[in-house]
Amino acid sequence: MPGSNPLVSVVIPLYNAAPFIGEALASIYGEGHPALDVIVVDDGSTDGSLAVAEERFPGIRAIRQDRAGIGAARNRGIAMAEGELLAFLDADDLWPAGRLAPLLAALAKLEGPGMAFGHVRHFLSPGLAPQNRSRFRCPPAPAPGYCAGAMVTHLADFRRVGPFEEDLRVGEFIGWLARARDLGLASKLVNAVVLERRIHGANQTVREREAFADYALMLKRSLDRRRQQA
Repeated sequence: MPGSNPLVSVVIPLYNAAPFIGEALASIYGEGHPALDVIVVDDGSTDGSLAVAEERFPGIRAIRQDRAGIGAARNRGIAMAEGELLAFLDADDLWPAGRLAPLLAALAKLEGPGMAFGHVRHFLSPGLAPQNRSRFRCPPAPAPGYCAGAMVTHLADFRRVGPFEEDLRVGEFIGWLARARDLGLASKLVNAVVLERRIHGANQTVREREAFADYALMLKRSLDRRRQQA
């Protein structure tokens, strides 16, 4: 069970997010938890994103790699993590103030390996051009968020499940979560907003739209794994 202020490693995959990374990092350090290990993995950015991050927040641990995808970037950061607990944030999203407290409390109540999730609130990026705002639907209310950015887990439990599948350009967290549940990791959903997801027109799901077949591949792998276990 974690102590009152356990070290939390936060892994941020970064790809061409120079307009957003400063605000994302500020939201982490402004969250209120006193023990943070922030790891930013630049996945081949060409817009100077990592320089922006390092200039504004020199205390981060920064890694550069050739473009390999979000799964590979997260895995690289996880390999360097030193915290008792593990959390994630995409470079264009935000943590609301105080988001870790309810997640850590929920995680502490679980008996055995587990994960804590919270709710996600979507918002249209203030920099989105007026003519583009009508193109995007922003859900009006927070919703349960079973995604990397809304989760906290023990680093040891994550490593027990194993790394993200790096050949999946989308759906890598869904695949990981399926494996975690197959291994018996419990999950707890807290009734609090723990992630603010920015809608700006160049989100990962938009950039990688042609890779949506990866969802079918991920589902097939999950079904094959369960058949083998049966």
